[in-house]
Amino acid sequence: MRVFAFRIIIICSVMACVCLAAPEPAVVPGPGIWTLNTVFTHPQQIVLQSIDSNKLVRFWYVILTITNKTNQDVGFYPKCDLMTDTFQIIPAGMGVPALVFEQIKRRHQEQYPFLEQLEETSNRILQGEDNTKDIAVIWQDFDAKASGIKIFISGLSNETIAIDHPVAKDKETGRPIKVYLRKTLELNYALKSDAVMRSEAGIDFKDKCWIMR
Repeated sequence: MRVFAFRIIIICSVMACVCLAAPEPAVVPGPGIWTLNTVFTHPQQIVLQSIDSNKLVRFWYVILTITNKTNQDVGFYPKCDLMTDTFQIIPAGMGVPALVFEQIKRRHQEQYPFLEQLEETSNRILQGEDNTKDIAVIWQDFDAKASGIKIFISGLSNETIAIDHPVAKDKETGRPIKVYLRKTLELNYALKSDAVMRSEAGIDFKDKCWIMR
């Protein structure tokens, strides 16, 4: 029992060191560093009947409006994760049937007539407001015990940094393995109802920030 407790203390200490030493995005970006202009909706839910089981299945989504004002066409390789305060991490698009996006597009047809699904959007964002993209990012429902979520959206900037892994080392050289982080938009929310009332769950927007992740 003591050995187990000691291991937990070591792991927590390592995690704390990593958090304290985590780099932040540059206040003044260097030459060639760009960030796309991004507007986002707050998370919404949509419930559909499963074709396989006839049960109701819940999904969550946000809509990103991305405009390239960098004066150059740029590559777009996004990664969007939803993380609960119970440490469940859900990648966008995982286990999401095509029907879900079709229903979301129909729901927002008037405001977003050219809405695209994240997984189907082009890997290049052309410059100028005429090439603005509206993109739906969709996740499966998350842990019913969660009382808060964070959304991480990377690919909106080409700013990256390499840091040493706090524990893992290269077997040949003995040097720490490099971990590459990308400038990432973090959105923080609190849920205002419990799991039983999830269909009526209110979302409280807490804050947003840029991090390296």
